[in-house]
Amino acid sequence: MRIISYNTNGIRAAIKKGLVDWLKTNPADIICIQETKAQQHDADMTEIESLGYNSYWFSAQKKGYSGVCILTKMKPDNVVVGNGFEMSDFEGRVIRLDFGDITLFNCYFPSGTSGDERQTYKYQWLEEFFGFINELKKTRKKIIICGDYNIAHKEIDIHDPKGNKKSSGFLPEERAWMDTFLASGFIDTFRHCNPELAHQYSWWSQRFPTVRLQNKGWRIDYICVSKDLEKQIKAATIYPDVKHSDHCPIYLELG
Repeated sequence: MRIISYNTNGIRAAIKKGLVDWLKTNPADIICIQETKAQQHDADMTEIESLGYNSYWFSAQKKGYSGVCILTKMKPDNVVVGNGFEMSDFEGRVIRLDFGDITLFNCYFPSGTSGDERQTYKYQWLEEFFGFINELKKTRKKIIICGDYNIAHKEIDIHDPKGNKKSSGFLPEERAWMDTFLASGFIDTFRHCNPELAHQYSWWSQRFPTVRLQNKGWRIDYICVSKDLEKQIKAATIYPDVKHSDHCPIYLELG
């Protein structure tokens, strides 16, 4: 099972920037897309579907905002949209596909960068999601959680840890949530495969056009798996040279 997680910052914009040509290279069996910023009927998926991908969507109620989508060449046994929390589901943040005994989530965690109100909601969402996943673990042992987590976990995951210690996405409370989440039985697959590899980022601010060229980024996109899948981890990497978005794709291969 080859999986990619990719915040496209608008799937229609990414298509215009060459997303389909990249998909033609067969980068993965499953592509988890965050921030589609579209309803399913608004995006022309004809070319993507011609490559053998079926698409499953959960869009935000608000047009042009948030939303998640999974493109898959593997047929799921079960599809569930949402996680049962009103605001999260209103914003189209979680979709689940089951493949046999493996449960795959594609999630777009909230950002807190627009102010205190959204930062407060981000903490609420993290708490709700943690409880939701812990409950599910009672019946589903093999879980994959792909997505834009909007959190850089360790100092190695951000280009300027000292300068960003008070920035949303690198706040002590957010980083502590990642500690707790991983300690609860999940593995950050990229760091598992590349424990000391520095300067590996998945997002670069668009406010400063040169930061991507200078690689002044943050690693805020993850594919985490439950401990029951640890022995199946074959490879995990980041593709910074793929440029259809302010994020780049991240990759996991399970054997």
